Amino acid sequence: MNLPQLFGVLPAIIFPSATLLFLVRLVQQGAAAAANATTWLLFGIANLALYAYAERYTEWQAIVGLLGTAALDFAIVAFICLARWRKPRAKAA
Repeated sequence: MNLPQLFGVLPAIIFPSATLLFLVRLVQQGAAAAANATTWLLFGIANLALYAYAERYTEWQAIVGLLGTAALDFAIVAFICLARWRKPRAKAA
């Protein structure tokens, strides 16, 4: 494996792993209020755009690193939205 290939493998492992760790922590702690859904939505859109821009449609590094991370980003958005929707709202006095 040469250096450019290694540079492609590292983000394909690190980005989805870091995002998955955040999602797991979010679910375990139920701390959806501390996360910003808009930020994660934008991360997901950016990953999709970068996948299209890179034009490496069949390479596993692009699929896992960009599309996989985008899917996890959107899962975080869904979790935040569902947690906020399920949270009972306090009644005004």
